[in-house]
Amino acid sequence: MRKKSLYLFTTLIAMLFCFQFATAQYRTRVHTTNHNQSVGKWVNLGTTHANHAADHDKINVPGPYDYYRKLKFKVRDSPLNIQRMVVTYDGGGAPEKIETRFSIPKNGESRIIDLRGGKRKLRSIEFWYDTKGILNGKADVTVYGLR
Repeated sequence: MRKKSLYLFTTLIAMLFCFQFATAQYRTRVHTTNHNQSVGKWVNLGTTHANHAADHDKINVPGPYDYYRKLKFKVRDSPLNIQRMVVTYDGGGAPEKIETRFSIPKNGESRIIDLRGGKRKLRSIEFWYDTKGILNGKADVTVYGLR
């Protein structure tokens, strides 16, 4: 009787292990972020406050760095002239220098800026500006990226 119980027990354990290995692949789920959710949507990359004392600001894009192909600026509370910008990408490579020279009216937005090379992982955006008159106050500048 004891021999039969031992045989039954080992057979049951062997079947349990076989079942475990057979279903292991089925039960394993990889949770990934669907980056296609926001494709075609403008994503807020950061905001800074442009005042009369400064002439340039830098917005560091929070990681993990994602792919973007276009940028635009939105300005609130005061008009702003953006003269040029430097876009730094993740993974090395030379920063992209872009001569913009455009005026953004109070509560307006810039034209869309295409990034060289299509989709690139952004690390930071540095831009040089001047505010239009000391009486207009500070401008809140928000940079948006399009995936």
